[in-house]
Amino acid sequence: MIVRSRAPLRLGFAGGGTDVSPYSDQFGGRILNATISLYAYATIIPKIDGKIHFVSQDLEKEVVYDSQETLPLDGTLDLLKGVYNRMVDEFNLGALSFELQTFVDAPAGSGLGTSSTLVVAIIGAFARWQNIPLGEYDVARLAYEIERKDLAMSGGKQDQYAATFGGINFMEFYADDKVIVNPLRIQKEHILELESNLVLFYTGSSRLSSKIIDVQIANTNKKVVKSLEAMHRLKQQATDMKNALLTGKLDTIGECLGEGWAFKKQMAEGISNPFIDEIYDRAMNAGCTGGKVSGAGGGGFMFFYCPNNTKRDVIKALGGLDGQVKQFNFVKEGLVTWNI
Repeated sequence: MIVRSRAPLRLGFAGGGTDVSPYSDQFGGRILNATISLYAYATIIPKIDGKIHFVSQDLEKEVVYDSQETLPLDGTLDLLKGVYNRMVDEFNLGALSFELQTFVDAPAGSGLGTSSTLVVAIIGAFARWQNIPLGEYDVARLAYEIERKDLAMSGGKQDQYAATFGGINFMEFYADDKVIVNPLRIQKEHILELESNLVLFYTGSSRLSSKIIDVQIANTNKKVVKSLEAMHRLKQQATDMKNALLTGKLDTIGECLGEGWAFKKQMAEGISNPFIDEIYDRAMNAGCTGGKVSGAGGGGFMFFYCPNNTKRDVIKALGGLDGQVKQFNFVKEGLVTWNI
């Protein structure tokens, strides 16, 4: 029996960064995000050779170990090994023998939550293989703890919950790692119009989000007024954009994205750079009404709201730059697993 899983990547519309401790612990965080038709995949093939095989197909890396309960975290495919270590320890699985193959539709550090989504997909595959009953909150919490605590990777909480639950969600974050996921029931025509008017553009460069997030955390601890005020405004924007989607006031989306991008750049150094600014200016001059970088900033994917049939003009304007327009659709389904 072979086990497969997949989990969707996400676009962060508003509130990004307010899910990161200590801000979420002290002030509470709010985020609006939506999952899209780009995925992280995991396949587990049970073995009897007494070996553990890890194969990252997109990174073109492969490592093999003797079967054991705890694998060394040495900088090579630690994300995969970290999930294995935690699953074995948490659920008393003992040393296993298998091959784990993974693939992600977007590069690491691209701002779509790739690392967290991959962790969710791997957890799902292990849970199905070992018949471990995990609910959606259980999977997302476990993914968060593996990344943030076991592997000490800086970041927030939204990506794990988006990948697990799927759909368009308004999320709330509080102290003691409390998370509330509120699925939004948005009229189909509003979702279709939003999808039709968005351009997703890969800048051609990834970034190490943890560095930007570390600066953000430091600014919160130091109570830097400019940074905190920007985060307060971003949090309010998550509520404002949620209301706009629920009531069909899509003409305000672009402006809200633009305001959010201005606030986000005040949170920490390195969120924007001259190339990102050039991309943004070209899109605005071609008719988009606002946009932002998806994720922590510094590179990766950007997306723009382009109403009144300006989408093709924006795509054409971005065509002369290094980078790529990526087609996508919104998806409702989160983590799924199956056997073959």
